[in-house]
Amino acid sequence: MTSLAERAVQVLTTADGRAKAALSRAHAADWVAARAAGTPLPIGKATPPDAPARPATPELLDPRDVPRRRPGSPTGRIALLHAVAHIELNAVDLHWDIIARFTDHPMPLGFYDDWVKAADEESKHFNLMCDCLEALGSHYGAMPAHAGMWRAASDTAHDLHGRLAVVPMVLEARGLDVTPGMIEVFRKAGEAGPVAALEVIYAEEVGHVAYGSKWFNWLCGREGSDPKDVFHRLVRHYFHGTLKPPFNEEKRADAGLPPDFYWPLTEIAPKQL
Repeated sequence: MTSLAERAVQVLTTADGRAKAALSRAHAADWVAARAAGTPLPIGKATPPDAPARPATPELLDPRDVPRRRPGSPTGRIALLHAVAHIELNAVDLHWDIIARFTDHPMPLGFYDDWVKAADEESKHFNLMCDCLEALGSHYGAMPAHAGMWRAASDTAHDLHGRLAVVPMVLEARGLDVTPGMIEVFRKAGEAGPVAALEVIYAEEVGHVAYGSKWFNWLCGREGSDPKDVFHRLVRHYFHGTLKPPFNEEKRADAGLPPDFYWPLTEIAPKQL
C-alpha cells in the first residue's frame, strides 16, 4: 500500500498544474475514504524534493521584477487572478510538503486529516482560478509570476514550528487581509465568476490558518513553551521584513490568531544586547 508520505511526494513531483491538482484531490479522497472505513493509510516516510516540480510556464521572476497589477483594467484583473492561481498552486505543494517532510515528528492522525483537507481545498482553489482565467480568454502560465513563493518552505525545511508559524500563520493569514479587497474589485467590475470563486477561497482559507494555529499551539503545549513568545521569535527569524497592517482582525480571530501575536511584529525588534 502506498503511504501518505509517498503520495505527497507524487504530488510534489508532478509538474503540470491541473495534473498536480487532480492527483492531489485523488489522494485526498483516498485518505478520507480510508479514515472513514477505520483503516487509515500508513503515514510512512518519503523524501520530498527541495523544490516542487513546476510547469514550463509561467516564467518565474524575482519579486521586484514582476509587473505591477492594475486591477482597474481587464488585463489587470486577469493578472490578479493569475497571481492568485500561482499562490494556490504553491499552497497545494506547501501542504503536501508539510505532510512528507516532517514524518520524523510524531503527530496525531488529526494533523494529517487537517493538512490533507487543506491540500484538497487548495487544489480546488487552483482549479477555480484556472477556470476564471480561461473564461476570460487567458490561462495559468500566460504571465510571469513570483519566484519567491517557495522561500518560506526552504527556510523552514528542518523546523516544523517555523513552518507552521510562517506559512499558515503569516502568509496565509495575509490572504485573509487582502482577499476582501480583491472580491470588491471584481464585484465593481460586474464579474460574477471571480467573485464567487474568491468567496469560496476566502471562506476556506480561514480553516487553513486555523490548522496552523491549532498545531503550532499543540506543539508548544507539548513542550511547555509559550506559543506567543515562540511565534514572535520564529517569525522574526524566518520572515523577511515586518508584518503590514491593516489586518482582518475578525477573520484572524476566527482562525485562532489573537492581535497580540501579530501586532508586535509590525515593528522592528530591538537589537538584543
